[in-house]
Amino acid sequence: MKLKKNIAISENGFLFNPETGDSFLLNPIAKEIMNHLKEGNEVADIKQLILDKYEVDLVTLEKNMDDFLEILQHHELLESKK
Repeated sequence: MKLKKNIAISENGFLFNPETGDSFLLNPIAKEIMNHLKEGNEVADIKQLILDKYEVDLVTLEKNMDDFLEILQHHELLESKK
């Protein structure tokens, strides 16, 4: 699962999709996840990085990540699978 290459993320956490003109404000953890996706990191690796860095249990992380990724897909921010 990869973030579309044309998605812009500012230092302040603003995300802009030039294809649709949509913009979003990311919280710090969402910004961190988005930057990992932009770098091409796999979701499983990102989950492990978050688990190592923050005090969160696996069940909570997986639910929140799955919800977040679903939102990203809904807003067409991820590359479609071919």
